[in-house]
Amino acid sequence: MLVKVYAAALQGINAIQVTIEVNALRGIRFFLVGLPDNAVKESHERIRSALEFNGLKFPSKQIVVNMAPADIRKEGSAYDLPIAIGILAADGVVSHEKLSKYMIMGELGLDGGLVPIKGALPIALKAAESGYEGIILPSGNAAEAAVVGDIKVYAADNLTQVMHFLNGEAEIAPYTMDVEKEFYSQQSNFDFDFSEVRGQESVKRAFEVAAAGGHNLIMIGPPGSGKSMMAKRLPSILPPLTLQESLETTKIHSVSGCLTGASLITQRPFRSPHHTISSVALVGGGANPKPGEISLAHNGVLFLDELPEFNRAVLEVMRQPLEDRKISVARVNYKVEYPAGVMFVASMNPCPCGYYNHPTKACVCNPGQVQRYLNKISGPLLDRIDLQIEIVPVPFEKISDAHPGEPSAAIRERVIAARKVQEERFKEEEGIYCNAQMTPKMLSRYAEIDDTCRSLLRTAMSRFNLSARAYDRIVKVARTIADLDGSENIQSHHIAEAIGYRNLDRENWGT
Repeated sequence: MLVKVYAAALQGINAIQVTIEVNALRGIRFFLVGLPDNAVKESHERIRSALEFNGLKFPSKQIVVNMAPADIRKEGSAYDLPIAIGILAADGVVSHEKLSKYMIMGELGLDGGLVPIKGALPIALKAAESGYEGIILPSGNAAEAAVVGDIKVYAADNLTQVMHFLNGEAEIAPYTMDVEKEFYSQQSNFDFDFSEVRGQESVKRAFEVAAAGGHNLIMIGPPGSGKSMMAKRLPSILPPLTLQESLETTKIHSVSGCLTGASLITQRPFRSPHHTISSVALVGGGANPKPGEISLAHNGVLFLDELPEFNRAVLEVMRQPLEDRKISVARVNYKVEYPAGVMFVASMNPCPCGYYNHPTKACVCNPGQVQRYLNKISGPLLDRIDLQIEIVPVPFEKISDAHPGEPSAAIRERVIAARKVQEERFKEEEGIYCNAQMTPKMLSRYAEIDDTCRSLLRTAMSRFNLSARAYDRIVKVARTIADLDGSENIQSHHIAEAIGYRNLDRENWGT
């Protein structure tokens, strides 16, 4: 008897439908075809054990399982449940009447229990898009899949429960959740707050400007000056995720298996990989393609601490994703695309010993060492960083001050107001949401400067020997500062403040 069970395969962060055809013939062999990987091929033994544990017999027939389309590689153990149901239906144990109504996915334990799978959210989205009545998944994936409100989610704990449901012998109540309540209830729960930062008012101002305009930022300062501490607090002043951004971010984490029981990513991600990370781990790909750190930080912050310690080849692969806000990974056997709309934040010491320009401690590096250390960061990568901030240690008087600093909530209100101005400004521009994304052509339209500002900028570039690439960055940042100031036009003090955020572009830095 030939039966069909419907499942899905992941490609990038999306899912495509897979039809599992099972035919029971005379004989005693088992064939699994359709480009399965080793994990799929091993399903035979897991299914056999699960059936026997639950008092069922593996059919004494020739079983042929075809996974169509056959030219797409099927990976992982999530096909155990649909293959098992297909085999039981072909043997007449499970009714095949309801199989066309549901998409079925799940990994089987040896006792028939269902183990959560990766990618439940994109699979549920595909099931809804394809018009299925419902989707049958392990209970551990129920909350994640229920985010998709257009389809019924049936959560099961074991193979027997699914069998009884398909045979009409028992009911499984569809899993439901209030998506908006879940989404909005957790948006303001931050572990870190800027009120805990003593002093560093100028640096906090730079973080506010960066958050308001979506600008990339790098901090240069000695050890212990608070670089990492302030970076961890950046998500608390960023605008809250929209529901659409939350779903997109959750899809990426779902495919990577990083949700750990959560149903939705409700706060902007903050990813801080170690400096020993490989290129593949950073941008994604691999033998079994997965999103990298830059995609896991999509709609959030990618923080690289001690930037010069990263392998230069690893840093260079970020140039294209930072510019295009997506990463395309092409290999012989596959081609996938992952989103990479991140706010890039980095920190570094000013020299090998860490104390160049320190107010009290002497630097033991010679100028050549300082310059070589800074040259580990390439010009093209720096070209994609709008704000370059020098940090000095906080004096004792500030550290011991009992009064808390300005809370993140107050800073966030100003950031949100500035972002709303930018949303209105760019409403006719496709794919442009903040000032940092403006192209050079758009600067003349949305960030025009008058003669006074132009004269100030010319003087600064000549006096500080600023590089040519600094010009557009200064104007973009000045546009954001004007938005925070509630000014329709860029004024000279906006340009002056933006110039102060270009430390590494000065030719005499490190000499």
